[in-house]
Amino acid sequence: MSAMTSSGSSPPQAAGRLLDALNDPARCERNVAFFLLAYVALWTLYGAIAKGSQDIHFDMSEQFALARELALGYPKHPPLTMLVVRLWFAVFPVADWAYYLLAMANAAIALWIGWRLSARFLEGDKRVLGLALLMLVPFFNFHALKFNPNTVLMPLWGATTLFFLRSFETRRVLDAALAGLCAAAAMYGKYWSAIILLGLAIAALADTRRASYFRSPAPWITVVVGLAALAPHLAWLVTNDFMPLSYAVLVHGDASPASAAAGVLGYLIGSVAYVSVPLVIVLLVARPARKTVADMVWPATAERRLAAASFWATLLLPAVLAPLIGVRLTSLWSMSAWTLLPVMLLSSPLVTITRRDAAGVAAFALALPLVMIGAAPVVSIVIHRAGAPAEGHSSLLAAPVKALWRQTTERPLKVFGSTDIFTYGVPFYLPEHPDAVHVLERAPTAAEEALISKNGVALLCPTSATACVSMADAIAAKSPGSRRREVEVDRRYLGNEGKSERYLLIAIPPARPAGR
Repeated sequence: MSAMTSSGSSPPQAAGRLLDALNDPARCERNVAFFLLAYVALWTLYGAIAKGSQDIHFDMSEQFALARELALGYPKHPPLTMLVVRLWFAVFPVADWAYYLLAMANAAIALWIGWRLSARFLEGDKRVLGLALLMLVPFFNFHALKFNPNTVLMPLWGATTLFFLRSFETRRVLDAALAGLCAAAAMYGKYWSAIILLGLAIAALADTRRASYFRSPAPWITVVVGLAALAPHLAWLVTNDFMPLSYAVLVHGDASPASAAAGVLGYLIGSVAYVSVPLVIVLLVARPARKTVADMVWPATAERRLAAASFWATLLLPAVLAPLIGVRLTSLWSMSAWTLLPVMLLSSPLVTITRRDAAGVAAFALALPLVMIGAAPVVSIVIHRAGAPAEGHSSLLAAPVKALWRQTTERPLKVFGSTDIFTYGVPFYLPEHPDAVHVLERAPTAAEEALISKNGVALLCPTSATACVSMADAIAAKSPGSRRREVEVDRRYLGNEGKSERYLLIAIPPARPAGR
């Protein structure tokens, strides 16, 4: 029996075996699937531990609440993220760890698409190294744990790019149709996906083979299929006065020229910083000469140059458009634009990578989640100590809300109202997952008043939020059967005291039995 078998193996040895497994033509796809499943499991475990001192992010609880009623669109975003959340929790329990599992599964799909895309440009150890480099980009692990419309775009942009490149090169009807479907899915994820549509169109127009491409059916199949798939949402937008677009303009579309310029600079610097680890690794292991760097940035061959044009147009187009339309960019918005990064860094025939270096980088990528799991308790304690007073209180407030409701009525809790992060946060942790209403953040609508009259409502306010308390008292004054209670919660984590906060709870029973 060898020493490797009897005493285990070091990370470089394990990485060497991984290179062999992922280079085996007969088994590489299956082995990549198993490898990415392990990646999902490890980073999900890290997320569950590192975020154990807090509740899920507001974006995630909001998506869960909205997903309870599926629609073709929502006030802030198109519907794909909510649909994914709804389908996921139809199978998995409503728990923090399950949400982190969804988030990392989404990241792993993006990595798998990157692996498939790289097959056209990379071979052998270079292809495995490319996958390892993507695994060292924070968008595919740390940031991926917050599942939202930004992260959901990562596999969608990757798939759109994959089928566009295939369609351009082969003119196959299936690839063209899939490019259109993926492009539509990306728009269903977030309207920011207009960037990739414009970027790929620019890449196609810039290619010297553009005439034969546009004379073929391929681009028109892509356009027709994409528009057909997007038509139901376009109709919804018209019917609802383009509500999500109005929200996007309100939140992001009023930057001054100076602010927009500063945003462009921050976007460019921050985007490079996010991929600095893969960049430094390639510079160290490949030691590219000036000629090599030039071929990496703008390749000599037509196929690689099309990929480069797709990469650069998609990444840099926001920096060109933002000052023109008054948008302040953030570097996080580049997270879905990096699927082609391994192709850019490694596809040049002038780039040479030794097997030892490839194995070393793969070992680093393998070791990172294991190291982070070991550090996760420290991370969670640091977050706990630095958290705001209300951080992580939604899950703690679910039990007293439920208890007060049970003392007030035997009817199930169907409606909940609060302010800020609690409006959606607390319902996620209540067993009934009641509908969230915003009656403590603005005057109730007629529909909300009817809903409350029929089903009752549980209300929650931080006692320090005087406006919220006043509105809750006004609603409760209309119901003589209401009950109120003040509670103080303080999240303890691994023996560490958190910041305490007092809350007002009010339970208002239904005004009449259901159905009457």
